[in-house]
Amino acid sequence: MALTQVSSNKCSDGYQKVFEHDSSELKCKMKFAIYLPPKAESSKCPVFYWLSGLTCTEQNFITKAGSQQAASEHGIIIVAPDTSPRGCNIEGEDESWDFGTGAGFYVNATQEPWKTNYRMYSYVTEELPRLINSNFPADPEKMSISGHSMGGHGALICALKNPGKYKSVSAFAPICNPIQCAWGQKAFSGYLGPDKSTWESYDATVLAESYSGPELDVLIDQGRDDQFLSASQLLPDNLIAACSKKKIPVVFRLQQGYDHSYYFIFSFINDHIKHHAKYLNA
Repeated sequence: MALTQVSSNKCSDGYQKVFEHDSSELKCKMKFAIYLPPKAESSKCPVFYWLSGLTCTEQNFITKAGSQQAASEHGIIIVAPDTSPRGCNIEGEDESWDFGTGAGFYVNATQEPWKTNYRMYSYVTEELPRLINSNFPADPEKMSISGHSMGGHGALICALKNPGKYKSVSAFAPICNPIQCAWGQKAFSGYLGPDKSTWESYDATVLAESYSGPELDVLIDQGRDDQFLSASQLLPDNLIAACSKKKIPVVFRLQQGYDHSYYFIFSFINDHIKHHAKYLNA
């Protein structure tokens, strides 16, 4: 698979790069960002996958989160893909901010006209890691995953649906129970159709209730002043209840005064990278 470098900037003694490629899963050109720490020049490094939220591209995280310094210190590659296919000329793909372009929800769509291109779940869990492992000094045995909001939902389902694939998982203000909130119901009915039983395989709370894989150490940060928390879009209590029932260890931190923005992510990203480094560098 041919990669085209879009940009490269030296940062924290490593390099923040962006690449473009033709995606076989999504049938369109896709961009992803990759941070290569200085350690990557001489040896293979573990990989931390970051999934962004609604309306984001690969740019938001790399320009706003300030993750490069901690990634440089811990010798971790960070990969941040886009959040949906782009420019597929599907009718209605640009009509709303929470469905279609910039809102892939990390599912494999089963409904027309979305099912050909909207396969973000397979892209993130299969195609992208293959691409990273074959083109960069990545250790294929050591990967972890994190994300924000819609991407926090994505990170949690990827870890819960693939026991043992990711060494650790974390999330910022994740959509924890999408089948019970307006964002999730809109996206899932559009991508997956009216049969709600098919939605359950992409809902972290439902997946946690039946998880039986190796121990997964979950870190979640949530801003107490997050407008989407008070609007019942995120529903972290439902996930925490499911995890405690299955004895899945969750550290859930409600952060006083923080909202849903990248200022919140910037404030705690170092803790998350340290959380992942504990397992990735073990």
